[in-house]
Amino acid sequence: METLVVAVFIIGYLAITLEHTFKVDKLIPALAMMACLWSIIAVYHLPVFEVDANLKKLVPTHLEEILLHHLGKTAEIVVFLLGAMTIVEIIDYFNGFLTIKNFIKTKSKKKLLWIFAILAFILSAIIDNLTATIVLMTILQKVVPERDTRIWFAGLIIIAANAGGAWSPIGDVTTTMLWIGKKVTTIKLITYLLIPSIVCLLVPTTVATFLPAFKGNIIYNPNETKETMNKNGSIILYLGLASIIFVPVFKTITHLPPYVGMMFSLALVSTFAEILSSTKINITSFDDEGDEVSNYSPVHRSLSQIELPSILFFLGILLSVGALESIGVLFKFADTLNLVFPNTDIVVLLLGSASAIIDNVPLVAASMGMFSQEINNPLWHFIAFSAGTGGSMLIIGSAAGVVAMGMEKIDFFWYLKKISWLALIGFLSGAFTFIIIRDFLF
Repeated sequence: METLVVAVFIIGYLAITLEHTFKVDKLIPALAMMACLWSIIAVYHLPVFEVDANLKKLVPTHLEEILLHHLGKTAEIVVFLLGAMTIVEIIDYFNGFLTIKNFIKTKSKKKLLWIFAILAFILSAIIDNLTATIVLMTILQKVVPERDTRIWFAGLIIIAANAGGAWSPIGDVTTTMLWIGKKVTTIKLITYLLIPSIVCLLVPTTVATFLPAFKGNIIYNPNETKETMNKNGSIILYLGLASIIFVPVFKTITHLPPYVGMMFSLALVSTFAEILSSTKINITSFDDEGDEVSNYSPVHRSLSQIELPSILFFLGILLSVGALESIGVLFKFADTLNLVFPNTDIVVLLLGSASAIIDNVPLVAASMGMFSQEINNPLWHFIAFSAGTGGSMLIIGSAAGVVAMGMEKIDFFWYLKKISWLALIGFLSGAFTFIIIRDFLF
């Protein structure tokens, strides 16, 4: 029956990977796969296991217990993401990101490239790479009117956003998974990955400045209408970003799971948002007055804008990987990999390369079940870097790439021809830098 479980997972995985071909949202096969896997385990009474405290062996357990365990771990990530997404939507409600646009004054394409690359790198570490890409693509559309030029900027934004998300515990879903899963800590993650991530940003961006696409100046439309700045936009922007940055500090002080700190930050930002918008704080009311207020409430509006399909996808894929882990398949696969590739660096680099083709969320989820190294082992940091930046090599290899592809209708093969080689040299440069730091400085 283990063969059947693996077969269902592979079929579901292929359906997720080929979502653009089948024109079916990837959340559908992810949820169906999750339900089928656990149903097979339950119907055929397959033995299930959990990892003991020292992560050295598997211990038999009951189906209900292990399912609840994986649901709890998954819920921590889902609730965390819900809080972060809502805060970002509240900032957008007040048009707070326009503050960032107003800082951009130059017309030089090279200077604009560096501005957007650095902004993507910094913002992705604070509000995650997916959200940072959405924000910067929106600003880019207002700053660079010519689409043929804009898609070049979009390609470098993808690389920079993924590089920035790799070194922050809240910068990418995969690093968040490793952080919440107690594989890495904030300080060690930054210590190991900040410099490799900077290298991953600097190398392709520097090379890109010599390309013809980034020579000359941007020509603006003189008849372009300027957006009106919300008087509270800057306040909400700084408050929202500060509240998200506060989450790792909250975890360090209280030792509570990160989602608790994110919920506290959400409550704080929501309170100020309701006060500044002069609406009633009536978030949970279902009467007629409450429904009318919800049309103007920034919190209600922001909650309605959250990308729920992504949340459900994470739920499905993480519980699916949990099913494989529970029956011991991932540990057997890890043993096979270790026999074929005794050097774990090669395994991790292959995982990073695979993340360009396959979604990096299930890859990292699988690696968490495959390896048993202790917290803050360099392996976990290398996995975080490889999975986070390797996806830049194809436009469908990361959430940032997929959203940019959708917003600008970027062709898959155009990206493969024009941008992929830049992402590759950035990935390899950063990986080589990480190995040097790991082997000679620590």
